[in-house]
Amino acid sequence: MAESIALAQAEGARHAGILGLGSYRPSRVIPNAEVVEAIDSSDEWIQQRSGIKQRRWATPEETVQFMAVAAARKALDDAGVDARQIECVVVATVSHMFQTPAIATAIAYELGTDNAAAFDISAACAGFCHGVGMAADFVRAGSAGHVLVIGVERLSDLTDVGDRGTAFIFADGAGAVVVGPSETPGIGPVVWGSQGEHFDHIRQREDWRDVVASDNPVMPHLVMQGNPVFRWASYSMAKIGQEALDRAGITADQLDVFVPHQANMRITDAMARAMKLPDRVKIARDIAEQGNTSAASVPLALDRMIQEGEARSGDLALLIAFGAGLAYAAQVVRVP
Repeated sequence: MAESIALAQAEGARHAGILGLGSYRPSRVIPNAEVVEAIDSSDEWIQQRSGIKQRRWATPEETVQFMAVAAARKALDDAGVDARQIECVVVATVSHMFQTPAIATAIAYELGTDNAAAFDISAACAGFCHGVGMAADFVRAGSAGHVLVIGVERLSDLTDVGDRGTAFIFADGAGAVVVGPSETPGIGPVVWGSQGEHFDHIRQREDWRDVVASDNPVMPHLVMQGNPVFRWASYSMAKIGQEALDRAGITADQLDVFVPHQANMRITDAMARAMKLPDRVKIARDIAEQGNTSAASVPLALDRMIQEGEARSGDLALLIAFGAGLAYAAQVVRVP
């Protein structure tokens, strides 16, 4: 008898798109001159190696929740969507220091959502693009009418200022988008995956249990095997970007904007060359002024391009992010 009963199914929108975008940059600007002494380096070396001139670090008051809410409110205003219309909040972060509860629940409450579903995802630098892919599926499947996706990090809390390989790289900030119904396709299929055999290439150095048991406990820090990560991202990720173009049904010649994770300027250049992007395609280079903000880097970079007139509403943009895990995700979207 039970087998003959058909379960009702949710009906979602035919298409999903990014309806609004917002970002928050911390108030503290840290030039290379303030980090070089501790790592016996120079401004010239840092710029040649990474393209970074300065980075943003949060003040004690600029918490993960504070930055996320600030970026989210801007995204809601940009989309013309009331917080009570948000049915799901997805927060991509690795720097919320509580294992539980998810910071997304506190953010959803502070924004004034009507008991929205809320959860965090931990996919490191690829987290925001994971969230956008999930949100688009939620909207089309009918799981949520509007989804708020936030990428937010306070990596300065996890940075060893004496580590020559990472001290100059990491930074803080937040970016958010509202994903909702669209009359035309606004978010292409996500291409995502991971290469867990390289789990140790980027990681938290200390296990929290070892920290607690230590006679001199210190905050765990991020460490990275720079050369292997550089080679992987520079060449393997270009193939992922091309696959995202193919799955979206467009060519590089039809692309307007390229927004890669802001990990390293040389990686960005290598990917653009490997994908043979036309010279007219605008490329995000937010890392020079912002540093590497992990899950926040893609929305921060896209927002800067919009503010500076390099990206316009309706443009086709390729988003691609990659990081610890080694996790990656990419999709083509229309700029809101």
